[in-house]
Amino acid sequence: MRKTFLYRIKNTFSFTKNLAAEVERAGLGILLRGADEYAIPGTDCRSRFQLAAALGARLVCKPTSNHFDALDVFLHSNHDWVFGFFGYDLKNQTENLSSNNPDGVGFPDMFFFIPRVLVLVNNGIADFQFYQDEVSQTEIDNLIARLEDEYGSHYSIEDRFTFQSHYSYSDYIQTVKAVKQHIARGDIYEMNLCQEFFAINVQLSPCDTFNRLYEKSPTPFGAFVRLTDKFLICASPERYLRRDAEMLFSQPIKGTAPRMDSLEADSREVERLKTDPKERAENVMIVDLVRNDLSRIARRGSVRVNELFGIYTFPQVHQMISTVSCELNPGLRAADPFRATFPMGSMTGAPKVRAMQLIEQFERSRRGLYSGAVGYFMPNGDFDFNVVIRSLLYNSTNKYLSFTVGGAITFNSQPEAEYRECMVKAKAILETLNATIDAAEQIG
Repeated sequence: MRKTFLYRIKNTFSFTKNLAAEVERAGLGILLRGADEYAIPGTDCRSRFQLAAALGARLVCKPTSNHFDALDVFLHSNHDWVFGFFGYDLKNQTENLSSNNPDGVGFPDMFFFIPRVLVLVNNGIADFQFYQDEVSQTEIDNLIARLEDEYGSHYSIEDRFTFQSHYSYSDYIQTVKAVKQHIARGDIYEMNLCQEFFAINVQLSPCDTFNRLYEKSPTPFGAFVRLTDKFLICASPERYLRRDAEMLFSQPIKGTAPRMDSLEADSREVERLKTDPKERAENVMIVDLVRNDLSRIARRGSVRVNELFGIYTFPQVHQMISTVSCELNPGLRAADPFRATFPMGSMTGAPKVRAMQLIEQFERSRRGLYSGAVGYFMPNGDFDFNVVIRSLLYNSTNKYLSFTVGGAITFNSQPEAEYRECMVKAKAILETLNATIDAAEQIG
């Protein structure tokens, strides 16, 4: 059983930023940062913590086949906190699909672990949980000293760099038009089309980059992940799945509007987003898809839409977010909610399988951890996972850095507007890195 040691934080600024440094220092770890500003609509469910850090691994689950089955066995055998991630290409196990595009970063499709040291932070109190036969109080005291020490950034913006795309601007426009032809033929109703921007030979401090990105774009579902030489730097606003006892919640995002400089202009953007037929159509199609996914594992008649077309404001964008819930069938295995719903509808399209086939056809890089999910399982079986968007992926061995952005293509999509939406979503990442996109890739 884990020992608990409660500590009142003295320097919240340094403690928070140093937690990211400790994840990097551990070689394997996850930091989850952020909290819901509001309860899930129709409930009193709120974030369980403001920060959670899983440092080092006591046991790991890294399957090479039958990933969801392996995770079920791992969770059944270990009633503990378990942190980890699902990569997008697990789709190939839930459906008869394949992934043949190049992957510059190389995250595995799934990785979960029981943390050696767990740190949960709420309202200025840090709860350190550890096993006394593996971790001494002296080690915890030394960890606290490092966390309270003044945070020293190693970030440098002297070497400004440029991202490239696998598409030219005209390529992207033509691809959107080709997707719309499939929609016109009735193959699909909606498809999430993404493009990767990448840079090579990049040297950076991952933990500093995460701290800077999150400072610029604080969101409820931020995540910093290190798996040896692979890093995820994530400022996601989107929840994928949360379980509370027998209740399951999904909160898909579809619909984006930029923040504006003046309050008046910003309010106009909110009103435009609320009433925009295209944005509402995108959102309701994904809500229907999520309802269908949840119905596979729900008690009959329990699937409901808690909120439709909710507008939520973040520092960089306004988002249209809907909330769908269900009561889970009894007797499910731990991974069944993920088998039934992964990948999430907001990152695929409708119908889901055909959309994923076309995603593989039209996109030019493998998504990997992008549009996957990062989160945790609790000892009682409850869980919470984000959607990996607004993120950087970095491999410190081959010095490959990338971010991916995209949007939902529908019959009414305007290709130029879709590209501009991608750039809105990329803004915080580019500003964090003082980076640019190759001018040839931008709108002329």
